[in-house]
Amino acid sequence: MSDPLVRHAERADLPRVAELAALHTEYERAAPPPDDLPARLAGLLFDTPAPRLRCLVAELPDGEVVGYATCAPELSTWDGCEYLHMDCLFLLPGHRGLGLGVLLMDAVAAEARSLGLDEVQWQTPTWNDGAIRFYDRLGARAKEKVRYTLSVEH
Repeated sequence: MSDPLVRHAERADLPRVAELAALHTEYERAAPPPDDLPARLAGLLFDTPAPRLRCLVAELPDGEVVGYATCAPELSTWDGCEYLHMDCLFLLPGHRGLGLGVLLMDAVAAEARSLGLDEVQWQTPTWNDGAIRFYDRLGARAKEKVRYTLSVEH
């Protein structure tokens, strides 16, 4: 039997990624994603000449996609450099603690290296003790901040 793998998402994966994103928002007690998320992701990943967004999926040997990570290059004014921002990392509950998270993180780090970036940054809710323990085991360092969003009208 083959091992699970992490690979770049393909257009055909986007409905499943959207399903996982809906479960992710539910887990984080956030508003659900828009109904047209697969089309929006297609626009960001495949329908632009120079896509910034990257999407990686965790796939079991039977082909089932059970997790994903998304990331994009961003800028740090304080450091005067670019870094890779990991926006999402999510695994279905029954597939956590099996090494798939490490595979996703390794793939995100490989994306950073492929872009010539030296750092990956992300955030997780303060109540997500399992994720915090996982990231601590990886050697990541936490930075205390409060995240805000501001809607702007068009």
